[in-house]
Amino acid sequence: MTINYSVLPAHMRAPMRAYIEEGRPVDSFLAAILALDFAGAARHADDINQGYLFDYAAFLRNEAPAGCWGSREMVTAWIATKHNEQQAFSGKSHI
Repeated sequence: MTINYSVLPAHMRAPMRAYIEEGRPVDSFLAAILALDFAGAARHADDINQGYLFDYAAFLRNEAPAGCWGSREMVTAWIATKHNEQQAFSGKSHI
């Protein structure tokens, strides 16, 4: 599945990609977005992101894997899963 990150502001594409593809932790703004806490996201948004809240919702619905968003617990689980995948992969690559 190819994810279209271009609907997001340019400065947020790399952090979102790193979270989705590698499970890297995110800042408070993206954590709120991913947890569907748009009131919290609005409080943490910079001037650019404030105008993209609807686009983030559309991105999650149309592009992001379902398991990586929906609640703070799902975000935590996604990060843990990706970390475990990387550990398993790196362990196998040294055999």
